[in-house]
Amino acid sequence: MEITDLSFGSITIDGETYNKDVIIENGLVKKRKKAESKKYRDQFGHTPLSPDENIPWKCKHLIVGSGHSSSLPVMEGVYKKARRKGVELLVMTTPEAIKHVNDPDTCLILHLTC
Repeated sequence: MEITDLSFGSITIDGETYNKDVIIENGLVKKRKKAESKKYRDQFGHTPLSPDENIPWKCKHLIVGSGHSSSLPVMEGVYKKARRKGVELLVMTTPEAIKHVNDPDTCLILHLTC
């Protein structure tokens, strides 16, 4: 998998440009569906990553790219669920997270703004 461009609000993966948050799971890119997390927006001032979302747990490592300035909130319930499932959860800036796109046994959730 090759990322050729990352800028505020977009990412190009294998020649396709995405303008919304994405999930990378087993070499497949999907749009992040954050509707289930929108109910927490007022609590955080931003739609967080919540355990209510369809998070890719079938991996050893889950990396959350929390935006260019790390502003995506990750709810405590996500950390708890990761521990229960035995998944190492790492949160870092999106520019740092994309360096791990080809790491084995790793899924990514990439926030493209903030």
